[in-house]
Amino acid sequence: MAAPKTLLLDEPGMGLAPLVTREIFRHILGLRDRLGLTVLLVEQNARAALKIADRGYVLETGRVMVQGPAQELLANKDVQRAYLGRDQGDR
Repeated sequence: MAAPKTLLLDEPGMGLAPLVTREIFRHILGLRDRLGLTVLLVEQNARAALKIADRGYVLETGRVMVQGPAQELLANKDVQRAYLGRDQGDR
């Protein structure tokens, strides 16, 4: 544990205020960058997770529905409508 290579997190922002969640995610990024960690994150807040992710997997009932680079998923209108609560036309 002195030199971890992977950080596994399950819902680190669950039940926390939005400001606290943003701070938690900022710290996760800091750990990743400072220590060179691989971060495996399970998070229902898809928008927050995809903002810090390199790659994303959207699961429904245990099946991968969509996967790809995080920035592509954030820009995907179907992902926005189904998982991020907005459509391209809402901008």
